[in-house]
Amino acid sequence: MDSLDELIRQQIAYYRARAPEYDEWFLRRGRYDRGPEANARWFEEVAMVRTALDRFHPAGDVLELACGTGLWTEQLVATAGRITAVDAAPEALELNQQRLHSSKVEYAQVDLFSWRPKERFDVVFFGFWLSHVPPQRFESFWRMIADALKPGGRMFFVDSKFEPTSAARDHTLVDLVQGEALRRLNDGREFRVVKIFYARDELQERLLRLGWNTTVGETLHYFIHGEGTFVNPA
Repeated sequence: MDSLDELIRQQIAYYRARAPEYDEWFLRRGRYDRGPEANARWFEEVAMVRTALDRFHPAGDVLELACGTGLWTEQLVATAGRITAVDAAPEALELNQQRLHSSKVEYAQVDLFSWRPKERFDVVFFGFWLSHVPPQRFESFWRMIADALKPGGRMFFVDSKFEPTSAARDHTLVDLVQGEALRRLNDGREFRVVKIFYARDELQERLLRLGWNTTVGETLHYFIHGEGTFVNPA
């Protein structure tokens, strides 16, 4: 097993083990609580991203990649006709299903680095997943999304900017050169994961070269988000 395969294996193991405590990060609880001022700033910027997703209006058949515990599935289900929610962690899928109890959502446990959808969708959405795609898999990941979209289909993503207070207080800062982070669970177990931070303009230009017409935005501190369509390479 090469180093990339091992890193991906650890990343999947981490998110499986972390599923029961994942929401603590998003809700700023426990080790992720950075105090009233920082927490308020976080939730204000979350609201900005949610507003952007509302304006995007994900409708029709929606594919959610790395759906996790349902923090975004919950918003998607309000406007989608049907959602296919996929994740590598069965523990996260179970929590997602418990949160939504929706007949509009179909679940599948898949390895996103080898899986290819058998149908096409009006929308592909992924939250906090792009940063966990290894650089070696960047282009193939975006090809998969293009192949998953119907003609005229759209994609929307949200992810993290480089902001140390986004992570737990005891997390080791990422190696920006290697694109890795050391993550710790509440019980002290540690895992290495892929963690890539993208600059807005650089990412938008890189996607243009791959055939995407994309608008990438960002909040002041914590988040980057984008939406676009695949228009074929130049």
